[in-house]
Amino acid sequence: MAPAYRANPGKALRGAARPAIAAANGNSALASWYGGGEKLARHTASGEVFQPNGLTAAHRTLPLGTRLVVSSNGHSVTVRVNDRGPAKYTGRSLDLSRGAAKALGMIGKGTARVSWRVA
Repeated sequence: MAPAYRANPGKALRGAARPAIAAANGNSALASWYGGGEKLARHTASGEVFQPNGLTAAHRTLPLGTRLVVSSNGHSVTVRVNDRGPAKYTGRSLDLSRGAAKALGMIGKGTARVSWRVA
């Protein structure tokens, strides 16, 4: 049986991934950022080494490799989902890497209301 999604962004998505991506367009969410003090050798859910200054994001359900355009306060950045999180109890649905948060101007605040769509 084929997997519902593929981590390789160059491959076509099929199965359960299509509804997840279709539902992701035009979302607004409270986002946070991570990558200030973690060890650089930490691996993400996709298996790659976490790069705090990269343009990546964590989401609980979107297929790994999905590219998102995230906007806040007149700034936009394109990120790639390569990790899982944030925890559901936090009330947030998107965690951004430090690099993405810096591009959106949300480093000092820690969290921000963002809108995002699949690129």
